[in-house]
Amino acid sequence: MNDTVGLSIGRSRLELVAGDIVTQHVDVIVNAANEQLLQGGGVCGAIFRAAGPVDLQQACAAVAPCPTGEARITPGFALKARYIIHAVGPIFQHYPPEEADRLLISAYRSSLALARQYGLQSIAFPSIATGIYGFPVDRAAPLVLRAMIDDLQTHQTPTLVRMVLWHDTFPVYRDALMRIRAAMPSQEQE
Repeated sequence: MNDTVGLSIGRSRLELVAGDIVTQHVDVIVNAANEQLLQGGGVCGAIFRAAGPVDLQQACAAVAPCPTGEARITPGFALKARYIIHAVGPIFQHYPPEEADRLLISAYRSSLALARQYGLQSIAFPSIATGIYGFPVDRAAPLVLRAMIDDLQTHQTPTLVRMVLWHDTFPVYRDALMRIRAAMPSQEQE
């Protein structure tokens, strides 16, 4: 199985990779955060441990809370990435499905907007809200990818947007990207 797939969108590139987000050589990584920006489990816990939990928690406390669908930024501390964007996705069962969709897309768009605001050219995302928050991966993948593609077509930055996925979610995102790419006019996927 190929663990990397991508799509060029103008000057930008959208990539899907199977791997560990804390090891990515990018300007900023995105944390699948909770509204209080407290250390959690899963991806959030791994990011806190790698960044240095005491320093990161102090930085998070200064910018918390973060409502669902929004994002906040902190330094990356001990990470290879200079910054961490903390994006809060929806707890799927707490919202009607269409509202959960809107909030999930908003979390990604808010993250991309923060990256642009800080002049960051490369960003790595996890699959936000598809773990303990229960957002179905097969529902999230096409929504998230389409939102990212639309954002990159509009803004052309960051120049690298990477989804870093666990081996079990990678095929779902890969298949969704292949379906989107097949439906795109060729001039959109240079």
